[in-house]
Amino acid sequence: MSANKQSQPGTSGPSTASGVETRTDSSRPASAGVRATAWLGPNLHVKGEISGNEDLHVEGKVEGPVSLGGHRLTVGRTAEMTAEITAREVVVYGKVEGDLRARDRIEIKSGGSVTGDLSTARIMVEDGAHLKGRIEIDRSNTQVGTDLDNLLARGKQKSD
Repeated sequence: MSANKQSQPGTSGPSTASGVETRTDSSRPASAGVRATAWLGPNLHVKGEISGNEDLHVEGKVEGPVSLGGHRLTVGRTAEMTAEITAREVVVYGKVEGDLRARDRIEIKSGGSVTGDLSTARIMVEDGAHLKGRIEIDRSNTQVGTDLDNLLARGKQKSD
């Protein structure tokens, strides 16, 4: 990584000579504790299901469903995702093709692109963002889990 690489908002951490970075989410209140965010770099291409119980930042290509339960997914500027996404919060700087379900909020930043239906309690779409799909504001605040079977079943019901 070059020394002049811009970091994404809400992240901080020292770079090492090997190019590996430790990132922590500093946008969370101190009472919630600072927790590390997992990263998929720009040269990674993942095909298949991703599930987990931690925040994830993607800069590479992902093809397949992503379920992060009560955690945040950040789709970086260089990311290209073809995925059904379920998380507490989704922030899109890059490109997503697929439906997004976020219990708390979805943000599509300037330059970000989403083609798919959105379901969330809160949404923010910045000037310069691209969105093609339906938006459903769901204030029921149901718990989003990491159950990929339910996620996949919803996708199959939708296509029937």
